Amino acid sequence: MKKRIRLLLADDHAIVLAGLTTLLSLEPEIEISATAESGEEAVTRYREARPDVALLDLRMPGIDGVEAAARILREFPDARILILTTFESEEDIHRALQAGVRGYLLKESKRPDLLAAIHAVLAGNRWLPQPIARLAAERAKQPGLSARQLEVLDLVSKGLTNKEIGAILGFSAEGAKQHLHQIYQKLGVSTRAEATAEALKRGILRPD
Repeated sequence: MKKRIRLLLADDHAIVLAGLTTLLSLEPEIEISATAESGEEAVTRYREARPDVALLDLRMPGIDGVEAAARILREFPDARILILTTFESEEDIHRALQAGVRGYLLKESKRPDLLAAIHAVLAGNRWLPQPIARLAAERAKQPGLSARQLEVLDLVSKGLTNKEIGAILGFSAEGAKQHLHQIYQKLGVSTRAEATAEALKRGILRPD
């Protein structure tokens, strides 16, 4: 008898998790070996169950799906991980691929696509639907923001002045201004409002 594919499913929405579990349990080739409702729990369950493929929701309480994937891959470099989400921003896709995730699939996808994605990542291949692959390629051409620039941008989005940002991060108002100028260049904008809007659009910042 052919060995079944053992899956870990992680989603913080109980109804979605139950639906996925039910849907995939109907497949004779699939076995649900573990489920989780948070990023931290997903890491723990992966360690316990050692599934063939992990399907992780992107947005979960505590650590998100990308950070959970990164932690799993640090401990288990050969882990096959697929992000299943409703979000398709350039930055989310970029973060997932940088972390080592092998596939990125939207929850609106049809059942055959989900099964195909599971098989693809199990075989060690990537699974990126054409729209996702296009966004990933566009993001790869863009210069990324440094950790310090992300801190500055977050404070800008909260309405802080350059002087206030410098005081919090440990440099002068002029230093904050220079960081902000570099952020403008990388995002292709010219104002604080445009920088915040563009960062939200790309998924670099998340709405409160």
